[in-house]
Amino acid sequence: MEALFFLFWGSMKFGGFQKLSLLNYPDKMACAVFTIGCNFRCPYCHNAGLVCGESRQIDQDQVLAYLNKRKGILDGICISGGEPLMTDGVLSFMEKVKELGYLIKLDTNGSYPERLQTVITKGLVDYAAMDVKNTAAGYAETIGLSEAPLTQIRESINILKEGRIPYEFRTTVVREFHSAEDIREIAAELSGASVWYLQPFRDAPEVPRKGLHAPDKMTMEEFGSIGNRFIKTIIRN
Repeated sequence: MEALFFLFWGSMKFGGFQKLSLLNYPDKMACAVFTIGCNFRCPYCHNAGLVCGESRQIDQDQVLAYLNKRKGILDGICISGGEPLMTDGVLSFMEKVKELGYLIKLDTNGSYPERLQTVITKGLVDYAAMDVKNTAAGYAETIGLSEAPLTQIRESINILKEGRIPYEFRTTVVREFHSAEDIREIAAELSGASVWYLQPFRDAPEVPRKGLHAPDKMTMEEFGSIGNRFIKTIIRN
């Protein structure tokens, strides 16, 4: 436990900093920071450089100085990754951002429910987006590991479904990983959720595994219809 405690409370550096984004935080003008490191190895990841720690490091003081200068212009900040909740200093960084008066959106893979609970309880997160990768049977393959932390992921889903803060679930749909039955099973797991984003995989040079494909438009429409049986709002990007 001491090692995990240190990870959560130590110093903070980032592997990416987007100074203005109209997409990362719904209905807000925000900037976005990207933490270094992830406990997953998703074969379709667009941030592989962050996962492997190959990105240049940006000190949190640079980000905080920028936020201080943009008071009254920006509404908030999106903390993404990588996986922010495994990163050194995320809680103390959030506290400093809150002292400056900003809203915070957190992107997470849901594998650290206790830490998710902590930042919500402390009022440090105003909006959360959680990736739900696949069914229980397909999760490990989809995240590139031999085993998936399914208990933790389900706990994080339940924490968000309590509705203490606005939230969304997201699934990147990959033809090689997701069937109609898989989508039905994921939707059943998320039943009653506020919103579920279904986003088709987009290939890019940085994606670790070559040869993956997005479903076609008709398939995405079918998947959206399946999701609507369980979740009122389905957004297909």
